[in-house]
Amino acid sequence: MRNVYFLTFLGLLWSSAAFSQSPTWAENTACIFYTNCVKCHHVGGPGPFSLVEYSPAYAARYQIKAAVQTRYMPPWPPDRNYQTYAHERLLTQQEIDVIAAWVDAGAPMGDTTLAPDPPVFTSNSQLSTINWSGTIPTYTNAFTQDDYRCFVLPTGLLADQNVAGIEIIPGNASMVHHVLVYTDTSSQVLTNDANDPGPGYTNFGGTGSNSSRLIGAWVPGMQPTFFPSGMGVKLKANSYIILQIHYPQGTNGDTDSTRINLQYAGGGVREVSFDPILNHGYTITNGPLIIPPNQTKTFYEQYTIPSVSPLVDNYTLLAVFPHMHKVGRSIKSYAILPTNDTVPLIDIPDWDFKWQGGYSFRKPMVFPEGTILRAEAFFDNTTNNPDAPNPNNWVFAGEATTDEMMLVYFSYLYAFPGDENIIVDTATVKPTWNNCQFMANIGVEEEGFTANFNLYPNPTHDVVTFSYYQPAAGPFSICVLDLSGRKVYEYSNDQLSEGSYTQTLQTDRISSGTYVAVFRSRNGVFTRKFIVVK
Repeated sequence: MRNVYFLTFLGLLWSSAAFSQSPTWAENTACIFYTNCVKCHHVGGPGPFSLVEYSPAYAARYQIKAAVQTRYMPPWPPDRNYQTYAHERLLTQQEIDVIAAWVDAGAPMGDTTLAPDPPVFTSNSQLSTINWSGTIPTYTNAFTQDDYRCFVLPTGLLADQNVAGIEIIPGNASMVHHVLVYTDTSSQVLTNDANDPGPGYTNFGGTGSNSSRLIGAWVPGMQPTFFPSGMGVKLKANSYIILQIHYPQGTNGDTDSTRINLQYAGGGVREVSFDPILNHGYTITNGPLIIPPNQTKTFYEQYTIPSVSPLVDNYTLLAVFPHMHKVGRSIKSYAILPTNDTVPLIDIPDWDFKWQGGYSFRKPMVFPEGTILRAEAFFDNTTNNPDAPNPNNWVFAGEATTDEMMLVYFSYLYAFPGDENIIVDTATVKPTWNNCQFMANIGVEEEGFTANFNLYPNPTHDVVTFSYYQPAAGPFSICVLDLSGRKVYEYSNDQLSEGSYTQTLQTDRISSGTYVAVFRSRNGVFTRKFIVVK
């Protein structure tokens, strides 16, 4: 990420929260790692080291602290303050503080008999039923640079089927960076495959067929994709499944045999579409998508949801999936309702081609006809962008590595009453691995807290007041987080003078629940929980 070194330095300026007892790996950080990190960081996984065992975690302790304090890891590109999504890969501030305090204390191992049972990684399916399965031919990567390899798998279907669940199981988890799942009924993908020696064929950006439809995606740590009950994506008779697998630089000589499993939907099913509704080819308002050498440009796209029939005037959005290449630096999408209210959809302020993915909403969003979908994206074809393939060249729209795209895919369908009440993931507290407790034996050091930092009333209904004393001039901040780690309020002053202060937070825009106020000053980091009751 562009700001990782600056953010690392900034994060190290702040000390960890003061705990009454130093955290250990066995009783504290192992629980955090098992809950959040080991799906990638295990032996044979895509992470550069394992966090299942103590020794490699200890060896990488400083790297881990910097990565979590800057929120470079776990990788989660969307701006958490703009919109939230189902099953977010995010650490809470409390988890970050525990990891940092563990490192600062010398990363002690602790009593290993108190450690949670470690997860065991297998290639077993998580689908309750596998109705169709396909495995790519055994493939050994011969490329020294990034390779985007497409593998064509005939479905053999004699009739259309609706798919309710999609599961990708990498054959070599340390080799597979991400997978895009397409379906196609044309012979173009077979032609592309025949023209490339060896299993599959290389094609950056898509399958090389204009009739291919994207129906799913996988990134490391991702669970199988399930559509809500009564919904599914259509797989046509005699169609092909195409897996485009990204094998990153450094995997040449490695061998893979990735598998895809599908679970069909039973009963009556509404068809889910997955289309780039905002598309540089059709909806761009200041195109064409061309970036001159050594220049930056911002482009805009817009699409108005139409009325299809008197019976259909609302649409349900399930997920959003933005896509650009390497000249892209940021992309944002939002909806404007006929009432002129704005609904945020996604904002990725620091685009990284290596960490793109799809994001399901916590609850489906229902939009009426006349709603305007918009996107804006910034492209940087200068030497300020280290990912730009060649800033001295013109960049045009296309699928090649040196081309660009500006697409926002949406997973959507015709709305039924009550779609907005479907629960995909509304958990306010993240479940831990096997219900382990990473705060079981430690607590925030309260000495001096009452005198210098306080909040009232607690519980509160409509307002909470923060009172604090700054003993010497210097940086000071207050950050309020919900239990998922999402920031709901922030105040900061880089040079706050000595003295007593108060800050007031109106709670009319936050929901009932438990929140954590994080006070930061030169004296350290202090936290205090409070409850909002509406």
